[in-house]
Amino acid sequence: MYLLCYAENHPKDIGKRQIHRIWHTRSKFGGNYTLKLIVKRKKGAGITMAGFKLLTSPIQIANMELRNRMVMPPMISNFGYEDGSVTDTFRAYHEARAKGGVGLIIIEASHVHPLGKGFPNEVAIFSDRFIPGLRSLTDAVHAHGAKIAVQLFHAGRQTTSKVTGHPPLAPSPVTAPVTGELPMEMTKDQIAGLIEDYGKAATRAKAAGFDAVEVHCAHGYLLCEFLSPHTNKRMDEYGGTLENRMRFPLEVIRVVRQAVGPEYPVLARISADEKMPGGLTLDESKTIAKRFEQESINAIHITAGFYETVTWMIQPLSRPRGCLVDLAEGIKSVVSIPVIAVGRINNPELAETILAEGKADLIAFGRGLLADENLPNKVTQGRADEVRKCIACCQACIDELLVEQRIGCTVNARTGFERKFHMSRAQAPRKVLVVGGGPAGMETARVAALRGHKVRLWEKTNALGGQLPLAAASPYKEEIGTFNDFLTGEMQRLGIEVHLNKEATIDAIRAENPDVVVVATGARPASVEVPGADRKNVVKSWDVLADNIRVGKKVAVIGGGLVGCETAEFLAEKGHKVTILEMLPQIGADIGPLVGPLLFERLEKHNVKSITGATLSGIGERDITYEKDGKTEILGDFDSVVIAVGSGPEDSLANQLEGSGISYYVIGDASKPRRITHAVYEAMTVAHEI
Repeated sequence: MYLLCYAENHPKDIGKRQIHRIWHTRSKFGGNYTLKLIVKRKKGAGITMAGFKLLTSPIQIANMELRNRMVMPPMISNFGYEDGSVTDTFRAYHEARAKGGVGLIIIEASHVHPLGKGFPNEVAIFSDRFIPGLRSLTDAVHAHGAKIAVQLFHAGRQTTSKVTGHPPLAPSPVTAPVTGELPMEMTKDQIAGLIEDYGKAATRAKAAGFDAVEVHCAHGYLLCEFLSPHTNKRMDEYGGTLENRMRFPLEVIRVVRQAVGPEYPVLARISADEKMPGGLTLDESKTIAKRFEQESINAIHITAGFYETVTWMIQPLSRPRGCLVDLAEGIKSVVSIPVIAVGRINNPELAETILAEGKADLIAFGRGLLADENLPNKVTQGRADEVRKCIACCQACIDELLVEQRIGCTVNARTGFERKFHMSRAQAPRKVLVVGGGPAGMETARVAALRGHKVRLWEKTNALGGQLPLAAASPYKEEIGTFNDFLTGEMQRLGIEVHLNKEATIDAIRAENPDVVVVATGARPASVEVPGADRKNVVKSWDVLADNIRVGKKVAVIGGGLVGCETAEFLAEKGHKVTILEMLPQIGADIGPLVGPLLFERLEKHNVKSITGATLSGIGERDITYEKDGKTEILGDFDSVVIAVGSGPEDSLANQLEGSGISYYVIGDASKPRRITHAVYEAMTVAHEI
């Protein structure tokens, strides 16, 4: 049976939400059915290029004309060689964004001196030997009509001797909290030498074909350290007053200008507010911006924070979209040069609004371009509703970077793997059956369909999404639902035949006769094997997050990992009194370093209690028993107990397929419960192997 849904005027995000709701509608007919959604736009309806008139319009920065106002800001990737050379991966990564239609690419922190290296595989520009590789990069980007700049960088105190082989350098010996190393105070001779290094690096940038350079004076790196009263405690002419603290960055800007000539674009990036007592403020940054303009800076790039306030540098989900735009607006009020805004701007509608309100002149999408390298093209082609949005989870990008690994993207497995995942058409299209409609299953179906395979997807429930709706139910994680919206919309757009309420059995699969089966059946919540676990007041966290069950006022959450903490916050926000019981020495051991601290703050604000190093041993009518430090403890007065101790693979179908003679793959949580990142990557891999 086919259930056909028709919708006119499928407008931007509203349309996606409509699709989402339709997919989740139960069939009044019952049984198995195929859902097909037909979307028809009236003439002139929907989002077109005209709807983003400002975002898609050209702009001039000095002698550089950009085809639009969409900027890829510098984001450290660790895609270079250890010696600082450009890799094929680094080049392909940027070429994909140029091909995707972005106006300007600013490549990440390129160190101007060996001791300025901040990350193990960071691109360098301190020697002429790097010019050929950098030239291959600029040529690749220019071939697709984009402009490209390089960010001139020195890490200062925010590096380690492990990376550089030398103690970090800084204006003053103020330890960076992430590294824990006490830096050496720079001498005046070292300052003078480094000024020359910046000038030489700018000369190399021009020789390598870059259209502009950006002087990095933000995020607590060296030039920012001189600007900030928090890190600059010097008593000479380079410290004390704001005028003195500006001296070194201004000397760098002057030598860079001298090196590249009067017409060549020179940009600067500043943390307009360091978001902590004793750090840079917006008022001081306004003065800095005006002086930079006077010293021939052609555009200014506004960000915030440094390592002490890293969640303002790189904003997780709990920071609102556009959270730094007010800073760009403040700087724009005192300068006449173009201002670039950044900060959780993950959709073109918000970007257009910022431009229309005169708060900035260009928009840096950052992680938005990791999530969808084709975002600019989709906007200019009237396909903004097809943009795959960044969900600000920080898992594959920032969490990996902070442990000195190369970055990726949770929702886009191609990021950093552009050469491996080329999305070419399959030579021999096959009949593919995907079992499971979670992120792994839908991503497999999407990519396989794009490669020309004939794809069907079976989902045993009445809804697509798997665990994505549960993840989106947690406080401050609603945007995870946009990934479900994207994948669901792609099922419709690509004409993938989706069967909901369809149980996959061996007989049903044999009747379907596919060339290959992809098992993406997800996970099931784990249980606890203790006395009392079968009581009526004991429920699973999944049911709580899905709002399928009511719990009492006083709740014990068993398990203090990510799901347990998020379930606790979910309940606490609804007015429940919550206690977490966790067997490890601390809660949130599996939570990333950006998301965790803010989540813990909110739990504390809601008076959520936690007992760590404790193992559950029994559940009573209104109490729980646990073992801690060799002693048995009883904690009472609970109305409900929520089990949040992880999950196991839903692998029954995979086990049945073993030895059946049917060709199959097992991916995502059906193989082993992990992060969305792993599910999406495995889906992309399998879709390229089929």
